[in-house]
Amino acid sequence: MIPQNNPLANYLHHQAEINEAVHRVLRSGRYILSEETSRFEEEFAAFTGTKYAVGTGSGTEALHLALRALGIGPGDEVMTVSNTAVATVAAIEMTGAKPIFVDIHPLSYTLNPDLLQENLTARTKAVIPVHLYGQPSELDPILAFAEKHDLYVVEDCAQSHGARYRGKMTGAWGHAGAFSFYPTKNLGCLGDGGAVTTHDDTIYRRVLELRQYGWDRARISRVPGFNSRLDELQAAILRVKLEHLEDNNQRRIDIARRYTDVLASTPLILPQPVADTEHVYHQYVVRCPKPMSRDALAGFLSHLGIQTGVHYPVPVHLQPAYLDRIASPGPLPVTEEICGTILSLPMFPELGDHDIHHLLEGILRYTRRGNPAELPERQG
Repeated sequence: MIPQNNPLANYLHHQAEINEAVHRVLRSGRYILSEETSRFEEEFAAFTGTKYAVGTGSGTEALHLALRALGIGPGDEVMTVSNTAVATVAAIEMTGAKPIFVDIHPLSYTLNPDLLQENLTARTKAVIPVHLYGQPSELDPILAFAEKHDLYVVEDCAQSHGARYRGKMTGAWGHAGAFSFYPTKNLGCLGDGGAVTTHDDTIYRRVLELRQYGWDRARISRVPGFNSRLDELQAAILRVKLEHLEDNNQRRIDIARRYTDVLASTPLILPQPVADTEHVYHQYVVRCPKPMSRDALAGFLSHLGIQTGVHYPVPVHLQPAYLDRIASPGPLPVTEEICGTILSLPMFPELGDHDIHHLLEGILRYTRRGNPAELPERQG
């Protein structure tokens, strides 16, 4: 089976370095908020081009703490998209604020800045653009709108490690950036982890307090806080993987280019280059135009031993936990159409050329036969 993602392969590729880093932590006797975390925070801030990075327990908590540090709370509204991981919305609700869903652009699948004005209310306090699949959002108009209306911008960078907008890294544009280091991410640890990036001294100090009970240096809680710490083992692993991130991203870009070159002859709708951005292909997501069935194509590939995914099958506003509870001020036609047609192809740096060829041949076989009713003999 060719997996859709394979964090084990990434570990095995860097096994010796990762094992040494883990053993270094185990031998140190210091396992929480010590040298490895501090060093990773410095290195990740330098990588993103920000002044500060603060390690957290997860990407969800990074987004939550960034919003809290900005004073977002009950009675406030935060504009974001519904075509995202539920984590984006969960983080907003953890502050007591209300998510307001804005529709997405049909080419980039990211927040459509032209629709911000119609979703603005007197209670709006922030905007969260989600850099989905490794594709940066259109930040200039979002930032201009936020400045005009005195709003905060928190970038959801859970899928955009190393992606650039106008030559500058995601996570370095807004008031804060929130990263996830879940194992399948472009920069993933071997457990949960996250980070907040910022240029702002006050936001940095607030996140430091909030991630550990609101403590100051004397362990006195000056504000109510939480427990959201990036542990030393994960920080050490991330330090190893950060050294290889640019090379791994380039491999993703090369795989994506090969996909695009071959699949351009098919009816599939492929990822579209967006001006002034550098996509890092956390996912390579195609769309199946009607009457082509996304599920039929996925089933056909599965019988060839090729795993695919759907990111995400149901937009947040239509999921049972949120249906009829978080109402969008307006319709989300692009979001709802796209969620029914998208398919994520295998994408990870260790994906071999033979497997890429097998995948592409399978898709060509399917599309040339006109959505075959009979499945091929199962392989793998």
